[in-house]
This record gives sequence, C-alpha cells and structure tokens, in this order.
Amino acid sequence: MRRWRGWLLNRFVLVPAVLAAIVLGWNVYVSLHAHGVIAGEVVDASGRPVAGATVTLYHLNFITEVKSGETRTNARGRFRFTDNNSHLIELQAAARGVSSPRITVRLWFRAQDRDLAMPLRLRGVRPAS
Repeated sequence: MRRWRGWLLNRFVLVPAVLAAIVLGWNVYVSLHAHGVIAGEVVDASGRPVAGATVTLYHLNFITEVKSGETRTNARGRFRFTDNNSHLIELQAAARGVSSPRITVRLWFRAQDRDLAMPLRLRGVRPAS
C-alpha cells in the first residue's frame, strides 16, 4: 500500500492530474455558458430605461466589422441577442435621434453568454412628450 501511495503522490502524477482537472472544469464551464446570449440595458442620460431603442450588434475580426444583428429594447429598456457566434463584438444603441457610443465586448470564448454589467447610455435623450 505504501508503494502505491508514494507513486500516486509523485509530482509526475499529481501535476498532470491537476492540469487535466482544470481542463475538464474549463470545458464543462464553456459547454454550460456557450449559447450566444448577449443581454443588457439601454438608459437615457439621466439613467432611466429607454423602451423601443434599437441595439445593433457588430462582429469584429482583424480588419473588418460586420453588422450581424439588431433588436429592440423592451418596456424596461432590456435587450437580448440569442445568436452571437463571435468572441469580439461591439454594441451600439440608438433612439429618438441620438445614440450611445459603441462599446467593445471581449469574450473569453465564442458564443459566450454575457449579461453586460454597464448599460448602454444614450447621450442627450429628451423625455418623450
């Protein structure tokens, strides 16, 4: 028994076993979080949600950016894309003649699910009359 214990606790067994566990854990995480969902919120200059704003998704690669989708915000100013298949994207919102700056979102892997922590903020939006 002592011989097996010494063999199993050898660095030539432990290091590959730990690396294999890390790789397995990462692959499980990716498989559970790779649905291509990008979600967030659009707010006006004062921080209130903007309903009906158009949010555009752009895929970026080495030399080009391609518009790959558009969606509208709901009554709470929330938006959701369900078909992102890229790891580098830009998002921009527009409503009532003004737009937000484009923000770049870098993902750890293709089709990673992401709920944006910061809202897309429209500049200079006037209250609806």
